[in-house]
Amino acid sequence: MHSDEVLLQVVHEDAHLLVLHKPSGLLTIPGQSPTQQDCLITRARQRWPDALIVHRLDQATSGLLILARGPAMQKTLSMAFEKRLVHKRYEAVVQGLPTGQPEPDGWSEISLPIRIDWQNRPRSIVDPVRGKPSLTRWQALGEGPWPDTTRLALEPLTGRTHQLRLHLMALGHPIVGDPLYAEPPFQTLAPRLLLHACNLRLAHPVTGEPLALSLAAPF
Repeated sequence: MHSDEVLLQVVHEDAHLLVLHKPSGLLTIPGQSPTQQDCLITRARQRWPDALIVHRLDQATSGLLILARGPAMQKTLSMAFEKRLVHKRYEAVVQGLPTGQPEPDGWSEISLPIRIDWQNRPRSIVDPVRGKPSLTRWQALGEGPWPDTTRLALEPLTGRTHQLRLHLMALGHPIVGDPLYAEPPFQTLAPRLLLHACNLRLAHPVTGEPLALSLAAPF
């Protein structure tokens, strides 16, 4: 086994798709510089040469990532994401205790338009004029591991860059360990961004059977 494969935790594998655990700190795809070539897709292709990217997780985010096996499945899964047929849930630890107006199911919503902040990349910003519509559902799960922190469940209904991180910052409750959006004391409270993709649900694109995968947050 190649040494890089040791770091790839396989959550699901079949002839059509893969679901892997992307650890925090590992890029999903290669970056532009020579020092940013190590990434999940490069490692995955050493074992599954037909593996192709369908969606991404931020380098600092950990959790479940789907890979297609072959171009036809990549197109099918990309369409499923576009039509919001893939349901994603994240877990995070945030600063403070968020308050909102919960729906009857106990979830609250953040609806703020987002765009890339081209002058301050890689940051994104809320922009009511030029931003793209962005919607996040959140629910408090309980106290966080430190005073004045809360553990949240998060469901992004759109897929904008840094959506969860920026929406929570805009709410006044940035994610602990976030070097871009958290306040200084909470940036260094944890050794990593406390954001993890913990659940994926979709109908298998070939069999139609429900595929429900979970991976507990490592924090």
